[in-house]
Amino acid sequence: MRHQESHYDDPAQVQGAVQRGDHRRFIGGMWDKIGLLQKSLLVDAGLEPGHTLLDVGCGCLRGGVHFIEYLEPRNYFGVELNNELLEAGYDIELAERQLQDKLPREHLVHDGDFEFSRLPVKFDFAIAISLFTHISFNRIRTSLEKLHPKMNAGGKFYASYFQARSDQPTFLAQKHEKGGVVSFGDKDPFHYHASDLVCAAESLPWNAERIGDWGHPRDQMMMRFTKAE
Repeated sequence: MRHQESHYDDPAQVQGAVQRGDHRRFIGGMWDKIGLLQKSLLVDAGLEPGHTLLDVGCGCLRGGVHFIEYLEPRNYFGVELNNELLEAGYDIELAERQLQDKLPREHLVHDGDFEFSRLPVKFDFAIAISLFTHISFNRIRTSLEKLHPKMNAGGKFYASYFQARSDQPTFLAQKHEKGGVVSFGDKDPFHYHASDLVCAAESLPWNAERIGDWGHPRDQMMMRFTKAE
């Protein structure tokens, strides 16, 4: 059994939220605002309908519904630790928008170990929103190690994170003024320095770059990892 780093690692909590019809709130709420923000980020970065996209930690498709609507059929893949969230995304959110015909159900993959080698295509873009905020440094490193073989040369991976303050030790709790979230250096929700995430990509074929503020309502910053040519 995986060590529980966050509430996402507790199947009973996830199942209860889905059964109550509370899946949107469980994954953080702000459904339309953060979902559309993700789409705007990638479209501004050059995502086109013909590109392939991997959504890591896609949950119940808060961003996915917008990407699936925008991309050509079958070009979206999502991976998620909790199959109950995938079911809610496909059976409720996509059905409500009449988008199921654009996405085979098998493109939503139940996986909590970043086993991207199982996926049948390579990707031009990847995104992970509110994933690094819930996992340890070692798991971030693992995600980068396992993702790069599935990215096309020049492919871009965007990942949001809570930024640690530079004027205090990382282990101290930190309250983010925008959104009011309290993050930690050693437990969920985690915060990191941008240099920590650059270090996580060290010796891998990634060029890591801090994008910074991208308008997230809870003060999450953005990193971009570009697959080396």
